[in-house]
Amino acid sequence: MARYQLTLAYDGTDFFGSQRQAKSRTVQGELEKALNKLGWTGRSVIMSGRTDTGVHATGQAASFDLDWSHADADLVRALNAVLPMDMAIQKAQMVHAKFHPRFDATSRCYEYKLFCQPLRDPIRERFAWRVWPAINSDALASTASLFLGTHDFSAFGSPTTPKGGTVRSVMKAKWTQTEKDEWLFEVQADAFLYRMVRRLVFVQVAVAQGKVSVERIAHALANQAKAESRSAIPSGLAPAHGLTLVEVTYHESIGQ
Repeated sequence: MARYQLTLAYDGTDFFGSQRQAKSRTVQGELEKALNKLGWTGRSVIMSGRTDTGVHATGQAASFDLDWSHADADLVRALNAVLPMDMAIQKAQMVHAKFHPRFDATSRCYEYKLFCQPLRDPIRERFAWRVWPAINSDALASTASLFLGTHDFSAFGSPTTPKGGTVRSVMKAKWTQTEKDEWLFEVQADAFLYRMVRRLVFVQVAVAQGKVSVERIAHALANQAKAESRSAIPSGLAPAHGLTLVEVTYHESIGQ
């Protein structure tokens, strides 16, 4: 019996999130069904973190213990042969016996895609948020830079545990215009609050559409302890379907 770490990708459209639920289709549930077909006898796969209904992943991490006498690449092939078409294992590796995909993570990276068009686009809208009126690229960049560093992000999400803290360190927050009407937001942090990325994107789009000033967001971020500062930030979430978990980072020593 050994502990394995998986890197998995999934189209979140038809999943009710990543965390197992009794009566709903989830990423964890489908992965455990696949592992059962390989003789897995564990009680629960451990994920690096939860993703909401509709959120995608190309770099979600999970771990489990398995009696597997073949190569890591064979485990990838065996799982992909029995997983549904909207899920795929990208990598499998043996790790040390105490490895935990959530607690051992040093950072996580997400991407958010949006495009600006007045009419709906059924193809692109599966993986991106259609925004209208159009946005100002400079305003996006100015707002994103506010989030770099260590801040109290209590106005941008909820703690992931009942008494969890709300201070997070953001190492990367960058917008790139990938096409004439498309933008990509890359954000990396030591950890994220619940729904934090979608909240950050919503607020930045509000600034880029001229609904609120970047100075107002900067003041609110610097004065989180004041209720009036938190209420000054526009309320709302960017849609889940534009969000993708792209990487969970670990120390190089996770392997055996």
